[in-house]
Amino acid sequence: MWLSYLQPWRYVPDKQASGSDSQPQCVSEKWAPFVQENLLMYTKLFVGFLNRALRTDLVSPKHALMVFRVAKVFAQPNLAEMIQKGEQLFLEPELVIPHRQHRLFTAPTFTGSFLSPWPPAVTDASFKVKSHVYSLEGQDCKYTPMFGPEARTLVLRLAQLITQAKHTAKSISDQCAESPAGHSFLSWLGFSSMDTNGSYTANDLDEMGQDSVRKTDEYLEKALEYLRQIFRLSEAQLRQFTLALGTTQDENGKKQLPDCIVGEDGLILTPLGRYQIINGLRRFEIEYQGDPELQPIRSYEIASLVRTLFRLSSAINHRFAGQMAALCSRDDFLGSFCRYHLTEPGLASRHLLSPVGRRQVAGHTRGPRLSLRFLGSYRTLVSLLLAFFVASLFCVGPLPCTLLLTLGYVLYASAMTLLTERGKLHQP
Repeated sequence: MWLSYLQPWRYVPDKQASGSDSQPQCVSEKWAPFVQENLLMYTKLFVGFLNRALRTDLVSPKHALMVFRVAKVFAQPNLAEMIQKGEQLFLEPELVIPHRQHRLFTAPTFTGSFLSPWPPAVTDASFKVKSHVYSLEGQDCKYTPMFGPEARTLVLRLAQLITQAKHTAKSISDQCAESPAGHSFLSWLGFSSMDTNGSYTANDLDEMGQDSVRKTDEYLEKALEYLRQIFRLSEAQLRQFTLALGTTQDENGKKQLPDCIVGEDGLILTPLGRYQIINGLRRFEIEYQGDPELQPIRSYEIASLVRTLFRLSSAINHRFAGQMAALCSRDDFLGSFCRYHLTEPGLASRHLLSPVGRRQVAGHTRGPRLSLRFLGSYRTLVSLLLAFFVASLFCVGPLPCTLLLTLGYVLYASAMTLLTERGKLHQP
């Protein structure tokens, strides 16, 4: 409704309008009085829209469409010049003190001579603009110009958010394109992803498909171009946003960290960082820092089987803790083989998120132990069932199949043990 009110020329037949709709029609000068007498409908509401858009998730297709439509309306040829002219009329010095009497401008002032020239025509237009603003906002209103420095700062911030949203939409599109064809089937089985640290929780783009991703990028691209036309932004300014965004990406091409500062106890989010997290523009790469055996049960695991295996492995570790420590301390191949299976790899080099976590992990070291949790995964169980099914097709019974699988794993583990030990020897 607001955008319709701003464009009365759309609902008036124009005999001079060309039949081509490919190029936007220039707003005729005859609508300048309408724009001036309804100045707040254009300027004040647009500034309010900018503040609202800065708190909106621009990655969403419907929000991107909203910004695109508003920018397209204000980017109509000659409309921005009319609005700017109206603001100049309102902000110009008053030649006559306005008393809400239009007739004051039809007679000369009492202090001047009757031979003196009448007030210029622009004064009457200025009074109409001032009368419109004062009647709605009051005599002591504080007017924020649409083309002033404050609004321009908001526009630059919006342009930066649009650039970030475009990059986020492209990242989601790339993730969807890299997904295998059988992703949905594996997801139904519950083991399509073994990432224990969580994944990016995007908005409705994931559900609406590639077409919505393409439309979102198109809406944001055109909205950015319209804003550049309205406020005469230079290409260098827009290119600076793109370069600043590109230089802060990590080597994997994922989103950068939210805006934050370093405090005594770790990272502290700024208001901008909280906004970025709420709208899904950026996120922290959260890693599980506790005991892997005690982490929450995943969707691709059988809860009752995981609990049973945990009790069994805990009993074995408690009963044979000394023997496992002695085996892992050996310098021969058997010791390397036991260390490969009974110790947690990469524990010493794990990235710690804060000084508090560093103090906690430093005081808690774990010795060698057996973990059977992998047997509670749907993926492992389905793989074993498929192996037994294929073996039955070749007339191989369950016991010989089990022996073959065990032998194959021992050979694989031996090779991985040799490679691991060789890699440690080449480390500085």
